[in-house]
Amino acid sequence: MSMRISKSKFVAGCQCPKRLWLQVREPELAAEPDAATEAIIEQGQKVGLLARKLFPGGVAVSELSLDQAIRTTRELVASREVPAIYEATFENGGVLVRVDVLQRRRDHRWRLIEVKSSTDLKEDAFHLEDIGLQYRVLRRSGLDVASACLAHINRSYVFAGGDIDVRRFFRIRNLTRRVEKVQHDVTFRLRAFFSILNRSKTPDIAPGRHCSNPITCEFFNRCNPLRPQDHIGFLPRLHSSTMEKLEELGVDSIRDIPADFELTDIQRRAATCVQTGEPWFDHEGLRAQLAKLNYPPAYLDFETVNPAIPRFAGTHPYQQIPFQWSAHIQQRPGAEPQHFEFLANDANDPRREFVVSLFAALPETGSIVVYNQQFESARLDELASALPEFAERIKNIQSRLWDLLPIIRNHVYDPAFAGSYSIKSVLPALVPEMSYEGMEVANGQDAGLAWESLVGGSLDRDERERIRNALLAYCSLDTLAMVRLLENLRSILKSNRPV
Repeated sequence: MSMRISKSKFVAGCQCPKRLWLQVREPELAAEPDAATEAIIEQGQKVGLLARKLFPGGVAVSELSLDQAIRTTRELVASREVPAIYEATFENGGVLVRVDVLQRRRDHRWRLIEVKSSTDLKEDAFHLEDIGLQYRVLRRSGLDVASACLAHINRSYVFAGGDIDVRRFFRIRNLTRRVEKVQHDVTFRLRAFFSILNRSKTPDIAPGRHCSNPITCEFFNRCNPLRPQDHIGFLPRLHSSTMEKLEELGVDSIRDIPADFELTDIQRRAATCVQTGEPWFDHEGLRAQLAKLNYPPAYLDFETVNPAIPRFAGTHPYQQIPFQWSAHIQQRPGAEPQHFEFLANDANDPRREFVVSLFAALPETGSIVVYNQQFESARLDELASALPEFAERIKNIQSRLWDLLPIIRNHVYDPAFAGSYSIKSVLPALVPEMSYEGMEVANGQDAGLAWESLVGGSLDRDERERIRNALLAYCSLDTLAMVRLLENLRSILKSNRPV
């Protein structure tokens, strides 16, 4: 059976040869890309188009059929008036590559440029192998390739407004020497991949870290069926080496972990809970921590987006931009909390309105309860830097942050956590009547994508209202969840439920 390997399939094979085989032989088994994956792809495409501005006057062949693209690329290479070719397409020995930018130098030699939306060369994403494959095919196609380069995003670039300064936004790294060094490895991999593709059976490769690194494989569920709740993979913060040791002992259930097997304190605690079927509460530690909560507490949560290409003056690539907050404020113990919220409704820079509305809602005193203080505090740091006139008031908010996450992590465990201290796992375990199940927006990534569509200007009024309500419902649940979790913890202490 004659096979063709594209550069995307080659990189898939570098991650896992089984993934490559399935992509070529049984593509119908692949999971449909979710909205987050599609957004990453779209983002990469936008970065690729922006990179073309570094090489003006080039000709694109990306809209052509494969055969036409190969033929047109050959004609453009022969035409000395063409300074660059975008998506230049070549095939050699069953290997197909499309080069992001092929630049003609003044001496009429060629410069190969691969564009990535990352902020550096990523070894574990096989960037070198990707460029190395292109270098191999171009040279075998008769091109005199002078250099092979990577154009990636410059994380320290600060957008000044107006048009993106592409020469500062991108960094171009000459990787020719390193690319030449991987040629032997590229050739070896190609031979192995063609051999694998010509087999009638799927390669026998056990699941592992490679299933989700550098990306989650579209065949993940095929190789990783749902695991029982007592599987060792549900121990918190379990390192792959520890899992391998347990597997070598023939242990795949937490219930069978030997008492003398070395685990961290948190892992041993979780294992005991699974083995006994009972939750664990550190009453003394919980009581000491809850005593530090000052009234009136405000339960606070932020939602953000982090675009690769900055949109607002003073921001850099992938900077987190807060666009929504929710706060539940409880004036006294046992009182039903009041809810306040903010959601930016257009594509303008939301940061000033975000922080001003937050000041208006939060009380001047009392703890500000968050779940993972590091995230909210870092966003507040960025807001203080961008809006220095508010720096002191922001600092006051930061000084009152009270993190619920380490309190849960250090003093509570329920088998239903399944190794995770995410609020999405903790909430239904401790407050069974509450859950994120079935919500249109159910996590931070969903929220960012929903907001992008809300302010993108392409939705009708009804769709905008639906998405707006979904965003408000999600962020509100994040803060109400913390209210109910703390009520549950107080109830546990009051009832003196057994440790």
